[in-house]
Amino acid sequence: MRTEDALGACEETVRRHDPDRYFASLFAPVARRPFLFALYAFNYEIARVPERSREPMLGAVRLQWWREAVELAREGRPRAHPAAVGLAALFAQTSPPQTLFGALIEAREFDLVPDSFADLRALETYCDATSAGLMRIAAWVANGESGSDPFLRHAGSGYAMAGILRAIPFHAARRKCYLPLDMLAAEKLTPDEIFAGRNISSLKRVMDRLGRVAREHIRSARGEAAGTSLAAALPAALAPLYLKRVTRAAFDPFRDESAVPLFRRQLALLQAAMFGRL
Repeated sequence: MRTEDALGACEETVRRHDPDRYFASLFAPVARRPFLFALYAFNYEIARVPERSREPMLGAVRLQWWREAVELAREGRPRAHPAAVGLAALFAQTSPPQTLFGALIEAREFDLVPDSFADLRALETYCDATSAGLMRIAAWVANGESGSDPFLRHAGSGYAMAGILRAIPFHAARRKCYLPLDMLAAEKLTPDEIFAGRNISSLKRVMDRLGRVAREHIRSARGEAAGTSLAAALPAALAPLYLKRVTRAAFDPFRDESAVPLFRRQLALLQAAMFGRL
């Protein structure tokens, strides 16, 4: 597979399946955009492993395939997959630490099993490893350096939590709960009730509480110096839009649409890029 074809396929994957990161990438340096698309296409592939795996063991095998694919791409011997070939091109231009990729894949192992987070700290650790972890790699790709870790940690956590609130129906259909169990217990709510779409009033209170935590992460990110990390964290500029929608008093996560019109998202990204802050 030619590198140009692989990078084009990666761009199309991100455009279709991860539009937030696609449009955010357009504010990165032109020469680095293809490598960001490769990174985000790789992230899409590992994030959807649970959807494609009926059994946790099969999912673990697929994640191991991607671990090996990353190692081979770094060696310049990529597997015949557009994202893997794209990663090889990425590694030829920049050198984000291998540990960042390993941590990102390892965190996705949680998605394969029916476990839940015991408390908010456990959820924040997951958000930091997945969403913020991806931003750390993106900062290397976009700028050739690690970026501001406190800024990326808060930006990634806030964006991930907004995504978890938006995806409650999707996760419920898989009988997977990402909301902290201690928050559910405080409202006398169980994961099984969420899976069945019951006790929505209690679920809404949990969503409101987690929404406040997510907003606090975004506020904390705004209080940190973004430096050259802004392009990597730019999707987090959309978190306030999503949080406003899913925490409305009348919002029903199993009935109402959580999407935000594209033009509003594009405007939020443009404003963040122009003013240099989320």
